[in-house]
Amino acid sequence: MLKGFKEFILRGHVVDLAVGVVIGAAFGDVVASFTKNLLTPLIAIPGSADFSSLHFTISGSRFDYGVFFNALIAFLLVAAAVYYFVVVPVNTLMDRRKTEPPVAATTRDCPECLSSIPLAARRCAFCTAEVGAAA
Repeated sequence: MLKGFKEFILRGHVVDLAVGVVIGAAFGDVVASFTKNLLTPLIAIPGSADFSSLHFTISGSRFDYGVFFNALIAFLLVAAAVYYFVVVPVNTLMDRRKTEPPVAATTRDCPECLSSIPLAARRCAFCTAEVGAAA
């Protein structure tokens, strides 16, 4: 029984997942700090950066729409920070490191039914139309 548990814990996927969760939490703290301390103050330059005091009341119920605005702005700033400071640079790096040649097309579209058929096909397997040899 203990042997099975030990094998489960020492599997690569469990350890990889644990490392991913820890790194993800730390990265989340970095992005939150970047957003709170560097991006959010940019909003305060022309006016107020805190909308939490904005609200309205209907029949004794208080609607704090300012808190929603704060959350929405924080979400958009975090999404922008992640996109421009993580996704774009990683995509650029991956494009530079791409070493394999582009894959040549092995199929073409049938002119009758637009299904994907092999280049060497002379008849469409879907609509049975004669398509001739590929050019």
